[in-house]
Amino acid sequence: MTGFAPVRRDSGPDPAPGAALLVLALLAALSVGLFARNFWTPDEPREADLAWRMSMQADKAVPLLAGVPYCEKPPLTYWMAGGAIALFGFHPWVARLPNLFYALLATLAVAALARRAVSARAAPLAAALLATCLLAYQVMIWLATDAPLLAFDALALLGLWIGYQADTGRARLGGYALMHGALALAFLAKSAAAFMVPALTLLTLCLWERRWRELTRWELYVPLALEAAVILPWIGAVYRGPDGIAHLKVFFWNNLAGRFVHLDAPPALDYTSGHRNTPGKYFIELPMYLFPWTFLVAAAVRRAWQQRHARDDGRIVRFAFASTLPAIVLLSLAATARNIYLAPVLPGCALLVAWWWDGLPRAADRWDAWLVRATAVLLAAAVLVSAAAARIVSADAATLAAALLGVAGATLLLARARRCAPQGALPLMMLAWCVLLIVPAAPIYRQINHWQALDTIGRAVAADTAGRPLILLAPDETTLALIDLYGVRADVRPDGRAGGGAGGAGGVQASAATPSFTVIEAPLDAAALQRLDGALASQPGARALVQLAGRTLTPPLATLARWLHRSEPKDSPPPWAEDPHLTVRARYALPNGRRYALLAGSASN
Repeated sequence: MTGFAPVRRDSGPDPAPGAALLVLALLAALSVGLFARNFWTPDEPREADLAWRMSMQADKAVPLLAGVPYCEKPPLTYWMAGGAIALFGFHPWVARLPNLFYALLATLAVAALARRAVSARAAPLAAALLATCLLAYQVMIWLATDAPLLAFDALALLGLWIGYQADTGRARLGGYALMHGALALAFLAKSAAAFMVPALTLLTLCLWERRWRELTRWELYVPLALEAAVILPWIGAVYRGPDGIAHLKVFFWNNLAGRFVHLDAPPALDYTSGHRNTPGKYFIELPMYLFPWTFLVAAAVRRAWQQRHARDDGRIVRFAFASTLPAIVLLSLAATARNIYLAPVLPGCALLVAWWWDGLPRAADRWDAWLVRATAVLLAAAVLVSAAAARIVSADAATLAAALLGVAGATLLLARARRCAPQGALPLMMLAWCVLLIVPAAPIYRQINHWQALDTIGRAVAADTAGRPLILLAPDETTLALIDLYGVRADVRPDGRAGGGAGGAGGVQASAATPSFTVIEAPLDAAALQRLDGALASQPGARALVQLAGRTLTPPLATLARWLHRSEPKDSPPPWAEDPHLTVRARYALPNGRRYALLAGSASN
């Protein structure tokens, strides 16, 4: 990628893939990410168990993890995924089916925002940029609460734009009603954190433009009734349930305030102990989150600075910055930090780039061309990484050939983009990126599925513990989920449907009762081992499952690890290895994945 055709300011964009072709490519890329994978760690096995339980439990106010109340997030995600499971049975693609709706909603909302704020031709590009930047794509295809949060926050920003820019009271009321309705659903997905980006956007705009009168308009507050009508019934249902007050405290105190400051809470509810934040973390990692469109965002920011005194496009730029920068600053002050927390600011980034792209024919300069060229270099690097990844993980020649075919297609698209002016090159680059997310990704995902096949471990444990008491030693949430989903206590048949218990909707048959295994909580110290010895002695034939540290790498990854000067994981003596009362009855390991041991008392049969 040495250059692009010169910018032609007196003509339209170069021939490029039409919006329909780009939309089809986006749908295919999302479908591969959503439907070609097993449940992958971290998080997805836990979320799958919560959804599976929700498909059966009678009281749907509080999600259950392995039969125990799990009050980390409100239940909308699990209602949706659980409903799909109840209709079509328990499969990974079924649990993720609502994510396709969330992804479409997010992209359509951003497209509508760009259409209103910028132009009709900028709408497809804004949607494509949002759906394909690395962080948003990860969020959209991952079974978690962040996918609906991104979708409904994008819809809320669309409503905010309509209401804030409206010239009539009726239009203003309609826009703010859309915003409040979307925020009500976002709240049921991610609690009050859903309000952060839209609220900060409105406050920042009022301060920036000195429109404090906007905060006194009745049209802004009347639609709050929509939020109350959606949120309060759920809160009331939680309150009326068993331990309702305690559950509400976890939902709204530990999980909100506990993300920003350290609270005096039990270890399981101390969220500041994991995912620790560091000063500037989000700003440092933001270029990676925006990959491969990082340089396009930089070009848009540069253009915004150059035209900071312009009146025509000022409202678009102010809205884009108000919906991104304040939230990044606020999150930077929190005690915890995860990349997915930043997903709701991405619609603002997409809007800013769409505004920049729309103005290229009349305002492009050599810096714009250079930054587009740098984007092509990033995509070329992604092509090389995709080829290398396909070579490392492919188990057979057919898989490798399929992956390399996609690499070749992306390369040809990039070569064609090089002959276009910057505005015409970007849709071709997005199409090339989608090709990488489809063709090489699909066979790579199939291979990674073998590394993430927790169901094989769950069913092996079920077979080895049939008719015996089972003890989980210091389990994490993934271990709880895999035993509940695939172990003998959940009784999940090999065809993916649940069995045992009363009949349910859509052929799902299972009991939502608390599973009959016992748990010895972390930490795995001398006291825990003493409790384990006592439990094994008091329950003849009992077995204990414990996760082993490290992973056993397959030869290609072991070679890569050595090349990166990292030693292959070795078995180190676990804390229970020196306990004379324990013996290892079985070991379970996934290639490049998790490992477990099944323990028994030394005198046990």
